Amino acid sequence: MSTYRKLGRTSDQRRAMLRAMVTYLLENGQMKTTYARAKEVAPLAEKMITLGKKNDLAAYRQALAFITKEDVAKKLFGEIAEKYKDRNGGYTRVVKMGPRRGDAAEMAVIQLV
Repeated sequence: MSTYRKLGRTSDQRRAMLRAMVTYLLENGQMKTTYARAKEVAPLAEKMITLGKKNDLAAYRQALAFITKEDVAKKLFGEIAEKYKDRNGGYTRVVKMGPRRGDAAEMAVIQLV
């Protein structure tokens, strides 16, 4: 992905928001958000799962530097990586849900496949 969405935030706010969203997604398996945010979270979550599949100390530390909760990192390297060990990418799915009532923003569900 060469160009990213700014999502109406400064770079540090955007990074913090995306870190929190990836952590939440890995913790719960799915989440409801705007379509634009879901499209930004997907490649980051995929990258974290790929790190989890490497299953070495360097990868664990890289994942921990991005994920905001240590127990989620443990879950990533234990359960989630094991679940996707035979799958080469495509760990997430983004499904559109239609517009949000308040501001008509396009909503989506992002889930681990």
